[in-house]
Amino acid sequence: MTGSEVTPAEGGDVVARERSVPALPAAPPPPPPAPKAAPERPPMADKAAAPVLVKLPPPFTVRLAQFWWVLSITVGIAAIVYLFIIRVMQLPDIAAAVEKVDGSRAEATYETTADIVFWSVFAALVAVALTQIALLVAFSNRRPKVRWWQLFTVMVLTVVLLLGRELVMMGDRGKPLELLLLSQLALSVLALLCSVLPPALRWSARRHDVRRGPVG
Repeated sequence: MTGSEVTPAEGGDVVARERSVPALPAAPPPPPPAPKAAPERPPMADKAAAPVLVKLPPPFTVRLAQFWWVLSITVGIAAIVYLFIIRVMQLPDIAAAVEKVDGSRAEATYETTADIVFWSVFAALVAVALTQIALLVAFSNRRPKVRWWQLFTVMVLTVVLLLGRELVMMGDRGKPLELLLLSQLALSVLALLCSVLPPALRWSARRHDVRRGPVG
């Protein structure tokens, strides 16, 4: 018998020993995963960080500028109405002023030129008034670069006033028109100066009024 051979008796002892060893208990199942905590809901009462668009009253300088613009436009409209009323009386004086420049033309030419001069001044005043009304609305809505256009209308009004003195505002009937246009020009300059004060500039630069805090 060789050393590697196992007798039946020894094989039986090995099998008996294997059967006598107690079986290991099964490993317990892993515990179920813990439920995830629900995310916290944002607070409904505290809204201090949320920006809110609000309608705040404009500063005093803005309201003052708006008042002067309205008054200036009103005076300008009064000047336009007065100029239209004195149209028939002023046309001969305008024709006479044109005739002094060149007296070699026919009479009908002077009358036609007087009509052109009158309606040119009249149309310029109407255009200035309408433009200033539109720019006042834009200024109240904080549109950018509105003040430059308002300054342009003041310059145009100055040119019309200087030309009108020589061509339209003749005689006693032209004096009230000159005073009205001078008043319109002065009020426009005053309104423009109020609109460029620091509080008015800051108000226009914001474009919108924003408040941070709870709504209510």
